[in-house]
Amino acid sequence: MIETERLILRRFQLADAAPLAAYRNNPDIARYQAWPSPLTPEAATEQVRKYSEQDPEQPGWFQYAIELKADHSLAGDLGVLLHDNRMQAELGGTLTPALHGSGYAIEALQAILEHLFFNKGLHRVSAECDTRNTPSGRLLERAGFQPEGRRPEFTQNINTGEWTDTLLFGLLASRWRELTAGARNSRTADQSGRWAR
Repeated sequence: MIETERLILRRFQLADAAPLAAYRNNPDIARYQAWPSPLTPEAATEQVRKYSEQDPEQPGWFQYAIELKADHSLAGDLGVLLHDNRMQAELGGTLTPALHGSGYAIEALQAILEHLFFNKGLHRVSAECDTRNTPSGRLLERAGFQPEGRRPEFTQNINTGEWTDTLLFGLLASRWRELTAGARNSRTADQSGRWAR
């Protein structure tokens, strides 16, 4: 659905159930997220089925599967919560731990931001993360998000019962246009909507 140099962001398929469960069951990943863990094979299949039926054009969540072009494996997922006004959205995502530090997360994030701001004309995109998850906070800031606050003990982990602080981030379309103006001006004749690399 959305293509970058190394990735395809697409609708989930049933074959994605096992790799989805594998990275979502990793305790280093699950501690920062709101899903039940462990995720059984049956629950993963049901989750993937639900994801495959979501509509990215309608308000609500749409979960993109992040596929590596090199071997067509599932690298992670990126969720977009489109607000009822269709002018704002929230993001949340996960990358399999083996691929951390590879640049795939920023590549996927930049692609979805271009899609939301340039193709869909959104005004604002928000994101949040656990304060302990410093790599995610740094990733959001690298993509242009600005810190907007901290909510003390705002999120309760459904697996451990632990209450954690949440960092808030936001990105306006006007700031995104300023940050990407150079990349847009240096595009080649390829007008597919992909980021210049």
